[in-house]
Amino acid sequence: METDSDKVFKALGDPGRRLLLDRLHDENGQTLGQLCQHLEMTRQAVTKHLKQLERANLIVPIWRGREKLHYLNPMPIHEIADRWIQKHERARLRVLAELKNNLEGDSHE
Repeated sequence: METDSDKVFKALGDPGRRLLLDRLHDENGQTLGQLCQHLEMTRQAVTKHLKQLERANLIVPIWRGREKLHYLNPMPIHEIADRWIQKHERARLRVLAELKNNLEGDSHE
């Protein structure tokens, strides 16, 4: 059974999908046609990547009339960062603080 995190990691594993996320980060709310501009991917490939990003909840499509706009949803990435990166960052910072305290203690002797 594939979890939400699995879907996010799978979606982020492809450089084409990361490029699409970067494009949406630069300019949110783009149509398929806008996203296809200046890419070396077919329209079909972009559509397939967008579907994968939607399944991972990394983008949210919103219809405006007949146009489908794609918006970046940063929450799944934030949740992954919270779970997989920040907890390790805290430990690293604690070790650096201890090292600094030890070095300051050595310099006062």
